[in-house]
Amino acid sequence: MVLNCLEVEVAGLKFRNPVLLAAGILGMTAESLIRVAEAGAGGLVTKSIGLKPRKGYPNPTVVQVSCGLINAMGLPNPGIKTFSEEIREVKRRVKVPLIVSVYGYSAEEFAETAELAVKAGADAVELNVSCPHVEGTGGEIGQNPELLKEVVSKVKRRISKPIFVKLSPNVTDIAQLAETAVKAGADAITAINTVRAMKIDIKTGRPILANRIGGLSGPAIKPIAVRCIYEIYERVRVPIFGCGGILNWRDAIELILAGASAVQIGTAIAVKDLEVFRTIPKGIEKYIRRKGFRSVKEIVGLSHRL
Repeated sequence: MVLNCLEVEVAGLKFRNPVLLAAGILGMTAESLIRVAEAGAGGLVTKSIGLKPRKGYPNPTVVQVSCGLINAMGLPNPGIKTFSEEIREVKRRVKVPLIVSVYGYSAEEFAETAELAVKAGADAVELNVSCPHVEGTGGEIGQNPELLKEVVSKVKRRISKPIFVKLSPNVTDIAQLAETAVKAGADAITAINTVRAMKIDIKTGRPILANRIGGLSGPAIKPIAVRCIYEIYERVRVPIFGCGGILNWRDAIELILAGASAVQIGTAIAVKDLEVFRTIPKGIEKYIRRKGFRSVKEIVGLSHRL
């Protein structure tokens, strides 16, 4: 039984604990999402889905480095019309909130994809305006305040469910972009997406990834995530989903203290499997009780008040 001290509410959605599956990991099929929910996740975020099917990049698409993983998958997905059945299946079988990550090459594509996701049963949508390795979408939108405003406002007009905006750390002022997103209608911010990176094979002299440049995730980016969340928390008054480099409960607590109302787990699954959705909430619970707090909410952004 999940104890009350772990329950959180973000943008009107109730999560049994503050540890969610992040976009990009195990989120392409209903079966994988259901497995994550059954493992203990407080909520689910799907892989990024577009209006039309996309094959993604040829292999190699992922390379392990000493401090994490670099990936350039290229946003492979079956398209929202096909994926809608996966959404319906998840909603039939589990009760945790389902957040569908969507991307598009225009504000209209974002809005149409989000609308179809909500019609299929999504409890919220997360706008991927921060993918670092696909031209014409992702980072190119999230780094441009005018484009970001257009995308968020158009989606806001089309759906009644909460809108979360996932921002990139590959910018000069992430807090300013968070402000832009919130003014346009974002109900929460997700910070951060991966950091642009690459690896070269010294034997051949060639970049290892087929796309050459990918996104770095894992322990190396946690300090960047902490800084970004801290800055965003001081500038906006909407909840923040903390994402980036969380391997254990201590990492999760650090992001929460910086200002995250909940956290999302990705790369840690590749290292520790689905066990993270049991051990991290358990560690957070013990920390809260040991410190004399009654709930996760009491420690959100605590570092700003000390």
